Amino acid sequence: MTEHAPGGSRLPQQRRLVTEIPGPASRDLLARRERAVARGVSTMLPVFVTDADGGVITDVDGNSLIDFGSGIAVVSVGNAAPRVAARVAEQAARFTHTCFMVTPYAGYVEVCEELARRTPGTHDKRSALFNSGAEAVENAVKIARHATGRQAVVAFDHAYHGRTNLTMALTAKNMPYKDKFGPFAGEIYRMPMAYPLRWPGGRDAARAEALGAVTAQIHAQVGEDNVAAVIIEPIQGEGGFVVPPEGFLRGLASYCAEHGIVFIADEIQTGFCRTGDWFACEHEGVLPDLVTTAKAIAGGLPLAAVTGRAEIMDSVHVGGLGGTYGGNPVACAAALGAIETMAAHDLAARARRIGDIMLPRLHKLAEAYPVIADVRGRGAMLAVELTRPGTLDPDPVTTAAVSRACHQAGLVTLTCGTFGNVLRFLPPLVIGEDLLDEGLTILEDAFAAACSLEEPSPAG
Repeated sequence: MTEHAPGGSRLPQQRRLVTEIPGPASRDLLARRERAVARGVSTMLPVFVTDADGGVITDVDGNSLIDFGSGIAVVSVGNAAPRVAARVAEQAARFTHTCFMVTPYAGYVEVCEELARRTPGTHDKRSALFNSGAEAVENAVKIARHATGRQAVVAFDHAYHGRTNLTMALTAKNMPYKDKFGPFAGEIYRMPMAYPLRWPGGRDAARAEALGAVTAQIHAQVGEDNVAAVIIEPIQGEGGFVVPPEGFLRGLASYCAEHGIVFIADEIQTGFCRTGDWFACEHEGVLPDLVTTAKAIAGGLPLAAVTGRAEIMDSVHVGGLGGTYGGNPVACAAALGAIETMAAHDLAARARRIGDIMLPRLHKLAEAYPVIADVRGRGAMLAVELTRPGTLDPDPVTTAAVSRACHQAGLVTLTCGTFGNVLRFLPPLVIGEDLLDEGLTILEDAFAAACSLEEPSPAG
């Protein structure tokens, strides 16, 4: 029997191609886009969407594509999820904005109560709401600096934290995020990431050495008494879905606690059931001082948050945090609908089930194609890294070729990684297993096609 998304689906949950990808109507819109939209705003797959639901996206040409991207981990509950859509419609019909700092409303408070309930730990917490992940990170740094009276902030190689001036300074990758946009905010110090595939000496060395190397470098180059915060993604996102060795996060958090450093977990991509827990830190029982969230929090509407220990959050003077649109009432309504959906359908368990289905297929693919150097991730946040076989030299060319082949066959895939050589998979947590299986078959065919093109032609 075909398994569909929780609660049924509004659109047929099937791939259907009626034109080439992109089709003629999408190409017409692309031409209009090029005349109206700034060139610096990129588009990965130029199919113009008219509808989306469950695990599929439909375009203006009538094609139905399988979605392995979720709008970059945003629509984890599915596009236009019923609880989200209903709450949004009801709120929009009542009022769309007052500014919480002028005349408040219950939705903002209810979202903060849910964040206190859902984020790791039972300690007393406070939250502040913003518009985007970058805003959340900026405010987490502001709060940490205010609470500690210190200035230095430690980030990591391969990190991605946003595109504002401060968050570009925290982000590691130059192109396309930072190139020629400086000068950037100061007092940012970058440390080596515990990247098992690429740590000198390999995985065992990363497990044994990474934490000590990081803390020794902080001590020598920054000084613990100068550090306001250490910020880290529990599983790195744009940097390549890098999963640090077991114990690294826990040890880093303990080090921060010992030295009065605020430990910030950037759970913007990993949060809200994506990795098989409500938050990725839970996997190791890590209790961050501050957690930044966005993406999946509101089922597609712009909302973000900083949640943390009450004494840290409340250290900021009245009026020191906020913004005109932060915690918009319609976005708050969407968040309450999204969180309700996650709880009602136990989407953390569904994320684990997606991982149980995908990982064996990805490992089998790696056995067949030596270009795959690593299979990694947790739950429904999975990736494969491609290198020249037998080396650690990145292979972004084959990565791009596989992704193009997936797109042409009607599967939305994303690439990432500091070197552009990682395929990442973020299917909606409500995707049906039949679509998941079909998407993996398309991926296998894409590797077969891309890798056969690289094989030398037989002599003669």
